[in-house]
Amino acid sequence: MSENGKNTKTEWGDPDDAPELTDEFFEAAQFSIGERIIRPATGRLTKDGIVRHPPEYLPGPGRPPQGEQAKQQVTLRLDPDIIAKFREGGAGWQTRINEALRKAAGL
Repeated sequence: MSENGKNTKTEWGDPDDAPELTDEFFEAAQFSIGERIIRPATGRLTKDGIVRHPPEYLPGPGRPPQGEQAKQQVTLRLDPDIIAKFREGGAGWQTRINEALRKAAGL
């Protein structure tokens, strides 16, 4: 796992700690028998335990393209001290690197 990877595994020591399954949860849930979907999901259960319905809930993982101005993923090798300096500021360090590059390029 990468250094910044988050452990998304939730461990419940007691079944009473599990999130409550409400009527809203079951109304939004997908029903299937084996691989056959009987009724597709109409919402998504978020980390905070709230069922979101379209268009409120976000699509799957990853950022959706932002039109013609979508950012491109690249592989870039930087000196460790440069990365450390930007990471000192916490979350958003990649955005700060992008801003510094834009400034240096005169954009």
